Amino acid sequence: MVIKNLENKIKLVAIVCSVFLVGCVVISMTSIWTARNMVVDAQKKIYVLDGTVPVLVERTTMEETLDVEAKSHIERFHHLFFTLAPDDKYIKYTMDKAMYLVDETGLAQYNTLKEKGFYNNIMGTSAVFSIYCDSINFDPQKMEFKYYGRQRIERRTSILTRELVTAGQLKRVPRTDNNPHGLLIVNWRTLLNKDIEQKTKNNY
Repeated sequence: MVIKNLENKIKLVAIVCSVFLVGCVVISMTSIWTARNMVVDAQKKIYVLDGTVPVLVERTTMEETLDVEAKSHIERFHHLFFTLAPDDKYIKYTMDKAMYLVDETGLAQYNTLKEKGFYNNIMGTSAVFSIYCDSINFDPQKMEFKYYGRQRIERRTSILTRELVTAGQLKRVPRTDNNPHGLLIVNWRTLLNKDIEQKTKNNY
């Protein structure tokens, strides 16, 4: 009888220990899962200071911001490539910056213009080139774009406005200081570049 009671007590202790162990495992796993979710949620939230006031912002994936980043990348490249001043150091600086954003098709256009004396002519005539973006059509599925803009060319005696249309594709590359959007323009080409208006400057 005593042995039987002892066996029953041992079984009871074993059951209690087993239930306790299972409960500990369940609680531990639940705690780990909850902590992991809290860390993931916290990583999606960033606080930035607006003066002295912290403002909560949320991180987004590149897929969510692709359209905005792509258009910004395209506009920045065209601004660097087509904004020119009669200063060889400035031209070299902007072209070096632009070449980080485009593949060899951009370099080929730059070399062609250079060989034709285009940049020397800018310095010789003191011409100032500026570019204005009208619109950018971007297809995120095909990663293709068309850029529509106007280029203003101011010389000593005249101001010429040209219509500019270019096209190309975008390729994802690692983000760097020189390419913060992590995109590269490929197969870039000029579809249209024609004069639309010329005005004579009044010299008083």
